[in-house]
Amino acid sequence: MSIIHIIEEKLKSIYKEAYQENYLEQFKALLEEWKKRPWEAIDAPSEENIYLITYGDSIFEQGKPTLETLHHFLKQEVQDTITDVHLLPMFPYTSDDGFSVVDYNEINSELGNWDDVTRMSGDYRLMYDFVANHISKSSEWFQGYLNGEAKYQEYFIPRDPEFNTEHVVRPRTSPLYHEYAGKDKVKTAWTTFSEDQVDLNFRHFPVLLETTEILLSYAHKGASSIRLDAIGFIWKESGTSSMHLPEAHEIIQLWRDVLHYFKPNTQIITETNVPHEENISYFGNGTNEAHMVYQFSLPPLVLHTMTTHDASKLSSWAKTIGKVSDEATYFNFLASHDGIGMRPTEGILTEEEKQRLVDKVVENGGRISYKTNTDGSQSVYEMNINYSEALVNKGEDDTEELAVKKMLAAHSILLSVMGVPAIYYHSLLGSENDYEGLEASGINRRINRQKFELEKITSELEENSRRKGIFQGLRKMIKVRKEQSGFSPYAQQLVVDLGSNIFALKRHNQVTGEEVFFVLNVDAKPVVTDIGMKGSDLLTGNEVGPMVTLDPYQYLWVR
Repeated sequence: MSIIHIIEEKLKSIYKEAYQENYLEQFKALLEEWKKRPWEAIDAPSEENIYLITYGDSIFEQGKPTLETLHHFLKQEVQDTITDVHLLPMFPYTSDDGFSVVDYNEINSELGNWDDVTRMSGDYRLMYDFVANHISKSSEWFQGYLNGEAKYQEYFIPRDPEFNTEHVVRPRTSPLYHEYAGKDKVKTAWTTFSEDQVDLNFRHFPVLLETTEILLSYAHKGASSIRLDAIGFIWKESGTSSMHLPEAHEIIQLWRDVLHYFKPNTQIITETNVPHEENISYFGNGTNEAHMVYQFSLPPLVLHTMTTHDASKLSSWAKTIGKVSDEATYFNFLASHDGIGMRPTEGILTEEEKQRLVDKVVENGGRISYKTNTDGSQSVYEMNINYSEALVNKGEDDTEELAVKKMLAAHSILLSVMGVPAIYYHSLLGSENDYEGLEASGINRRINRQKFELEKITSELEENSRRKGIFQGLRKMIKVRKEQSGFSPYAQQLVVDLGSNIFALKRHNQVTGEEVFFVLNVDAKPVVTDIGMKGSDLLTGNEVGPMVTLDPYQYLWVR
């Protein structure tokens, strides 16, 4: 089927009776315009791909664009440990550390410009954030709405007494609608996340057309991956949750088709911090929607496992994680710029187990963020803490040596399970809670968003034993992992039951025939187990098995 027929079908499916023939004509004109530009081919991810999640200004030097400094730091210190850099929103913004975008097409001047991005793309594959659900109230689009400009009058969603919002699901406690002073009168707008983040109206076709052009511009300007932030909220329907609606899925599928037409293998990655079954719905049929979905259940389940020294829940859940297709897999992470989401544990952890994690995070200096439920009550949305600090069990493994071992053990899970691993820069750099940033801002998430002066962090990676232990340990693991086709993002995984205090699985690449057996002691004391085979531990080169003694938090990759 031609791309034109594919787009026509998608547009009719999205807009139904509101569809107009000129929608397709406008899309044709868009495609013709982008056909005139050169496009570079890229490869799909393999076992060699490791993503780093970072801000464009996470590493800085006085008087220099921060993207230039970040690029220098990565080349000098991180080198080829990572292959893909996820640059969190790098555009002008007004709040939420970048997620309230003023202009989708410009680079924040403090970070640099598109030339800096292009130079970085010469050494690393790049992932850009597309904050498609909402835009800053200071944007030209929303100011045009307030000032009565005809073009923007349907770009946003005013309060409508006929629209039933009773079942709307949101991750915030702020009002759903806010009022704004317009040129002639007070105007209202739908605001899923905050008063400064105004939702776009995808029912209005020009919004879809313009955002599609932005998506294409990102792919053309060096993006190998595009993260669709909060994408589950983009379509609103009266009387529904206004989340995960069929039209949202159809729009993602349309975007995949368009990107594939111009730049095959550009990865669409959906960010939906929701229960597991809802999250994986964004795979579509495995070949027509997201290439990767954020594996939101992994961070809290790994934390639960390392807290309780019991891998039973993690193992049971991991048994449900199978191969999606040769084109789709999971975007695995433990920490990110946000907190550790708790909604993805629904149906997996009990209320008591969840509360144990919440209590532990508070004890370890973290904060808790809440959401408002449809019945007006509030529940825990996420836990805000540095992941290495969250892992520590006070009075049990709070020595530096064990804290480092536990952090590396947690990441051995990340690097072993099916999918593509992504490591947050504070995890790679062995950071701790940033109380100064938290207190100065009053924003819970700032506890894990500290920025570093280049010279200081470079020296600390050599002189600070905690940072050095985690940084060098992760680099060693990743170097070994990259050489094993058994860790292909699409290779099969089989969970092996060796007892509650062990997490074990086999990864098997059906194309190369290579298999890697992963075994981890999740306990703070040694454990003896029969792994049922003899082989070489890829991490040490030692021959092991079938009986092995694993030290606290020790892990093996056996071939």
